[in-house]
Amino acid sequence: MRGKGVRLGLLFGVCAFALVLSGSVVARTNHASANGTMVFAGAADPTYLDPALVSDGESFRVTEQIFEGLVAIRPGTTSIRPALATSWKIARDGKSYVFNLRHNVKFHDGTRFNAKAVCTNFNRWYNFSGPFQDASATYYYQAIFGGFHHNESSALSPPLFKSCTANGNYRVTIRLTRRNGPFLPALSLSAFAIQSPAALAKYGANQGELRSGTFYPTGSYAFSHPTGTGPFKFGSWTVGQRIVLDRFKGYWGKKAKLQRVIIRPIANNEARLQALKTGEINGYDLVAPQDVPTIKRNSKLKVLDRSPFNVAYVGFNQAKPPMNKLKVRQAIAYGLDRKSVVKAFYLGRGKVAQEFMPPGLFGYANNVTKYSYNPSKAKSLLRSAGLSLPVKLDFYYFTRSRAYLPDPTDTFQAFKASLENSGFSITPHVLPFRPDFLSAVNRGDAGHLYMVGWNGDWGDPDDWVGIFFQNYQKAWGFKNAKLFKLLTRAEGEPNFKRRVALYQQANRYIMKFLPGVPFAHNKSAMAAQRRVKNLLPSPVQIERYSLVSLG
Repeated sequence: MRGKGVRLGLLFGVCAFALVLSGSVVARTNHASANGTMVFAGAADPTYLDPALVSDGESFRVTEQIFEGLVAIRPGTTSIRPALATSWKIARDGKSYVFNLRHNVKFHDGTRFNAKAVCTNFNRWYNFSGPFQDASATYYYQAIFGGFHHNESSALSPPLFKSCTANGNYRVTIRLTRRNGPFLPALSLSAFAIQSPAALAKYGANQGELRSGTFYPTGSYAFSHPTGTGPFKFGSWTVGQRIVLDRFKGYWGKKAKLQRVIIRPIANNEARLQALKTGEINGYDLVAPQDVPTIKRNSKLKVLDRSPFNVAYVGFNQAKPPMNKLKVRQAIAYGLDRKSVVKAFYLGRGKVAQEFMPPGLFGYANNVTKYSYNPSKAKSLLRSAGLSLPVKLDFYYFTRSRAYLPDPTDTFQAFKASLENSGFSITPHVLPFRPDFLSAVNRGDAGHLYMVGWNGDWGDPDDWVGIFFQNYQKAWGFKNAKLFKLLTRAEGEPNFKRRVALYQQANRYIMKFLPGVPFAHNKSAMAAQRRVKNLLPSPVQIERYSLVSLG
């Protein structure tokens, strides 16, 4: 999403060089040779290494190895398990949580983990001010906790968090302002990991600024000194080349089997596959659908499939006319040839999405309004809305493959063609995913339409429709009190059956209101050498490298 200005200049200058893998200095340096070192490739560098300030998968790929929260996702599932908290008790009113903390845990800088450290982190998030209250800095905090101690914008919601109290060294009480069903599983997010208070203070973690509407940390913590309690500690980060993580010998739990993990950014799909075939890397993420058969035919390699726990969608900004007209949004829905896109670019690994959450999740409704490709109907709707054809729209997209969107460029071109066949004139705008595209979306500057998606974080509808539509966001540009109230009610409902019914009601309403059009759920995959053991695919893309060994 974001990156420091100087580092971005380096990144774009280095990336082209880094893609030339065979025989390069970078390839030889990072070659997957030692049994105690795994070299794994993602598609890009992280944004930052302070998990409270990021919301993208490439950042979380790294921070999940360094940091831990009070609870965690059980490997290979969407269910939670104890982590830095060994147990917890929820008050009857649902607004108070008492956590019993793990003893004998140290941060990577040697300082002790305790109740005071937990409260320092919660109070840090709650007291963020100035540029830290921008959505480009604290997207997940605002999505889960709402507003801050002192909201500096009327668009921010009232805060969910009320207080954190240390009861001795190893027990904390977290108090909320209202009942919130997803609060506990949300704490498994890397964004709410517990970080070393000493390192946060020493290396300027609370220093940052907005530049052209995008947040940038100005301290060194987020780039050079991330300090957690996890099984790996930060070694180094050379932007455009690699991040090095070393096994933390003082880890409280089962020690990592690997001595070192090197994570490399390789933007090109073919280059990642070639690096795996030549042994320059041990594994990589975001396998292109067309490469799956090639990998499966290679006796030394394997494909590691994830469950399709994601959604790709075209978002609408209703603050930009004529997107405030329902008939225009309906026309776009009928003008997007989603079925052809999924068939052409997902190659049997995706399915057309009808809602903003996957079918296997509770609260999914089977009877939502559906929109099949119908150019004639789209044109008729535009005329009935009082508009002359073609209707001009700005459409933003990015080019880097994602788990939910394996081929962004060709997908955009296909949608552009189908929309222009349906009464629209599309002006394309392409931005780098990191940091420009997501920042433009979050501040409402990504045109009338934008193509993006979402990977689930835990198994709850609030992580989908709640994150998207429970309160006002500049990305969507609408204020719908009925929808906000319905999702808030569903979030706080203690009875499971009633909660399911409320989310089904919400999904039916959303697909009539049409804040956007979901178009695909994809079965994303990693690829690895067969000698890589225990690299367990996670539906929420949280793979634990501490479990991995090399045969």
